[in-house]
Amino acid sequence: MRRRQLASSSTRYASGLSALTTDEPDPNAFARAIAAEAAAVDAGFALLFFSQSLVDAAALAQALKVHAPSLAYAGCSTAGEITPQGLEEGHALALLLPSASFSTVSAMVENLSSSGMDGITGEVVELRRLLRCRAGQERAKSVFALCFIDGLSYAEEAVTSAIHWGLDDIPLIGGSAGDDLKFETTSLISNGKVTSDSAIIVLVATEIPFHVFKTDNFIPTDEKLVVTSSDPDHRIVREFNATNAAEEYAASVGTVAQALTPLSFASHPVVVKVAGEYYCRSIQRMHVDGSLSFFCAIDDGVVLSIAQPKNMVEATRAALQDAERKLGGIDMILGFDCVLRRLDARNRQVYRDISELYRTNKVIGFGTYGEQYRSMHLNQTFTGIAFGEPQAAE
Repeated sequence: MRRRQLASSSTRYASGLSALTTDEPDPNAFARAIAAEAAAVDAGFALLFFSQSLVDAAALAQALKVHAPSLAYAGCSTAGEITPQGLEEGHALALLLPSASFSTVSAMVENLSSSGMDGITGEVVELRRLLRCRAGQERAKSVFALCFIDGLSYAEEAVTSAIHWGLDDIPLIGGSAGDDLKFETTSLISNGKVTSDSAIIVLVATEIPFHVFKTDNFIPTDEKLVVTSSDPDHRIVREFNATNAAEEYAASVGTVAQALTPLSFASHPVVVKVAGEYYCRSIQRMHVDGSLSFFCAIDDGVVLSIAQPKNMVEATRAALQDAERKLGGIDMILGFDCVLRRLDARNRQVYRDISELYRTNKVIGFGTYGEQYRSMHLNQTFTGIAFGEPQAAE
């Protein structure tokens, strides 16, 4: 079968945004394509999402330095991609933001495990000042924030909260970097830097109308699991209800510990109640001793409820339709989709339906190890920012 040409997918939207995708493992060719498209649309910034199985982060950064030396960018490795063609794996994706419609500033916060959260809040305040200078008073009235965080850092809750604290009322969404479900090392890249254990904050001012939203597909049941033994620093639960964690969880969902897989955790999420609303606390994997690693913060005494999934396709469609109503039409959506939703969609045989829903609603983005929404770090959720048609802003 003849392979498709590199960056054969090039999609321009009415807002001026432009998306490039490739499944070819050639960072130089991809960087050349990005440079050419950036020149064509006068892009001032690029968002980059890539599978580490396709391209090495350092090689991509070096290629961009050679072929697009003046282009500012930020991005991360993924656990699957959302391209203009729908759900994909093993791809690289670039979203170019034209200077005519978007003013962008970014900062990378390194060494999260040893960073003070006050420093992150201060970084955000400084970025806001910089954006006001760069965007001008009028454009700076309409701003959103993106963040990308190492999904294996154990720091997403604290970092998200620290960023939110510095944003005032600016809406924040983002995704935790993935590594194709290997759970070894994720990569973040920003203007020549390639790191792990870090976060990238991006502030964007635009006249294009936008709407930030989230959607999930679970309903809490009365089945409770109380964390009675845990290692909060590493997000590991050893016991639920004073019983081995894997055994107690398995019994609650009607199976045995030996049969648990990532699909089990995706199909039977656990949720925690915060301020009257339920949020997912997804299980990442089971260890040989029956302890369970989580994608989110966990601690002794936390009460979790087993959740019952609802129809993912219908819940997602409703959220997309709501965004469309609020904007009076959608130009495109930048989305961060938990990898566990992807696994659950496969398990329930609705993967193609979800992929088609993303394609027809012009969603692009990536599969995450966690999602950020305003002040919260979430799991098993889709967080997105929908852009309206440019004329709606006039």
